[in-house]
Amino acid sequence: MLAALTFAACNNTNEKMSKCENEKTELSFTAEQAAWMSVIACDEAKGDLVSLESAIHSGLKAELTVSQIKEALSQLYAYTGFPRSLNALGVLQRVIGDRQAKGVKAIMGEDASPLGENYDALKEGTRVQTQLVGKAFEYEFAPATDYYLKAHLFGDIFARDNLTYADRELVTVSVLSGLEGVEPQLKAHIAGARNMGVTEEQLQGIVVALAANGLLAEAGRLAGLLQTEWPQGKSNDAYAQYFTGQSYLQPYFGGVANVTFEPRCRNNWHVHHGAVQVLICVSGKGWYQEWGKPAVPLTPGTVIAIPEGVKHWHGAAADSWMQHLAIHTQEQPGATNEWLEPVSDEQYNSVQ
Repeated sequence: MLAALTFAACNNTNEKMSKCENEKTELSFTAEQAAWMSVIACDEAKGDLVSLESAIHSGLKAELTVSQIKEALSQLYAYTGFPRSLNALGVLQRVIGDRQAKGVKAIMGEDASPLGENYDALKEGTRVQTQLVGKAFEYEFAPATDYYLKAHLFGDIFARDNLTYADRELVTVSVLSGLEGVEPQLKAHIAGARNMGVTEEQLQGIVVALAANGLLAEAGRLAGLLQTEWPQGKSNDAYAQYFTGQSYLQPYFGGVANVTFEPRCRNNWHVHHGAVQVLICVSGKGWYQEWGKPAVPLTPGTVIAIPEGVKHWHGAAADSWMQHLAIHTQEQPGATNEWLEPVSDEQYNSVQ
């Protein structure tokens, strides 16, 4: 269940947003809502309207309001363009219609409060951008673009109070994770999200939400830029017999687990039958090796899809801890894991 995600929230999102008006730098979403909003934004970026429709249904079921989803999809035109934004809004409109036809209500929520008659978008946007960036920013090379960013994106859009600043940055980080070739902007908005109150745990929650919903490359893209330590979890005693060295296990929802390896720790050679295992390295350095092939280094952001039936091992480097998420996909009924012999010191040392 997505509800097990470790996001923190402001208050009940179905109450008027003004209850969070002094908490613009806190998420207004519950844990489950934050997870689905991340998936919705990433699906919008990819233009995957089928997956987006499913994610919107799930988000509404988790009591995200129509106003919140509509606001997020509208904001995203600034990052993905009007075509993707309008297509996504069309999907939202269709989902609402389908639910109404079946007698399933959606919580509409309240629209943003009107701006004051003397509202100065450029002045307010400059203030918000400075808060997000951490210092005053002037894009002198393109003054018109600088104005659009300040007055429109951070002035007109961020001023709308049906999403908090933290909400908007969670959505922005999620959508940029779904786009190839925009790593500088993603890195900048990770820092901006932190400045707007999104915690390390909540940023990690985006990675888990994307991974649990099959957005594996996108989860890896974000994990590679976070550069943060993940929760160690509890001693992996249930599987200790299959490891050389000490490991720890932190389970998340949807079958996602974070495995932490102390330096030199590695699991035995093993084979997955009836499933593909995906590893997403989130911290430290390590190795993955298939039988008869050279070892592949694991660094934050590395994504490895392990084919069904392939003998392999993975673990930490000799001089570093390593943490990776493990997810099973394409799982068939009766899928099993066959544990084999330990990775000898000679085998392990040969890849260091």
